[in-house]
Amino acid sequence: MSDLTTRRFFLQAVGFGAAELGLSQPRARPQDKPVQGSEKAAPGSKASAGWRRISNRKIRVGLVGYGYCRFAAEFSFQHHPNVDVVAVSDLLPDRCAELAKAVGCNKTYPSLEELVKDDRIEAVFVATDAPSHARQCMEVLKHGKHVASAVPAVFGSLLEADQLFDAVKKSGLKYMMFETSCFHEDLFAMRQIYQSGGLGKIVYSEGEYFHYMDQPLPSFKAWRVGLPPQWYPTHSNAYHIGVTWGSFTEVSCMGTPSRIQHLQPPHNHYRNSFGSEIALFRTSEGGMSRMAVSWDTPRNEGEMGRVRGERGSYYGKYQGLEKNLPPTARPPLPPKVEPGGHGGSHGHLMSEFIAAILEDRRPMVDIARALNLTVPGIVAHQSALKNGELMKIPQYSL
Repeated sequence: MSDLTTRRFFLQAVGFGAAELGLSQPRARPQDKPVQGSEKAAPGSKASAGWRRISNRKIRVGLVGYGYCRFAAEFSFQHHPNVDVVAVSDLLPDRCAELAKAVGCNKTYPSLEELVKDDRIEAVFVATDAPSHARQCMEVLKHGKHVASAVPAVFGSLLEADQLFDAVKKSGLKYMMFETSCFHEDLFAMRQIYQSGGLGKIVYSEGEYFHYMDQPLPSFKAWRVGLPPQWYPTHSNAYHIGVTWGSFTEVSCMGTPSRIQHLQPPHNHYRNSFGSEIALFRTSEGGMSRMAVSWDTPRNEGEMGRVRGERGSYYGKYQGLEKNLPPTARPPLPPKVEPGGHGGSHGHLMSEFIAAILEDRRPMVDIARALNLTVPGIVAHQSALKNGELMKIPQYSL
């Protein structure tokens, strides 16, 4: 698919014309204020203690996308002993060259559409703009390659969610969404304790993703500027879905108008007025969950959450009836693979994707879980536009 077709598809999906944008691709890389969550965890020798090689095979990987967050290089593919980064791509030639240098790769392509034609490549990491994730992942799958994607799996489109789900199932290939909260130290512990029965049925959970956007962040076609908060819901939703691997079945969501000018219509091309959206979900276990996403509340930014169950709760630490807790430490990383940003989750996500390919199993955040993390936010925004109307949420399972 051509770049022009890509842009047309995105414009049609969000319902505005190119003439209304008046926006160009950002080239500057401001260094004074990193994107919240991209700060790296301090590397340490303990991160690899106990790691064992499961195979001598090397997976030949292509990396795509070196925008403001530089994500294609930030997940440490280039340091994994079972990975050979054979090609990279970015639409902007200077960034493509920077990415190649950062990961020590000599082969570059001008677009993902060209990179996926390289028969050497077995798997691709899509770290491009959010509106392109679903389409580009389907393009990768069409060429017979495993694919991992930055969040969210889809961007505001229930139709794309169904299309991506069908494409993954039809392909028989591995798909993984790199949801960072799933490997946060606290959430990983919650999941281990939940799976061992230490929390029991979750009665109530909360998740919050607060990212103060007082200044516009550079992004392809300004996709970050004023986007509906619940279109980027996975960092918060993971504090229930990533703990239980259940789903949300219904939602009532309320939005509050943003007080920040560049987030308000007509300054954003989504015609979205909400700077914060707070969703109340019913869960597949029969409990309730409050999930908040906000762009215009300063201080205490980040991804955080808590759960309360019939046998115990977790908020910073476990408190409950279970006396014999399971191990809650995250698995060891290969030597030289750093935990990275977003709570030290980057290296773990990449390592899980590679292990799933080597072991021929489903990755942790497979297509069903990725969509169960993403789609509730799309419906939540629809609910907010209808003043909190209770709405059903599509369900995905493999």
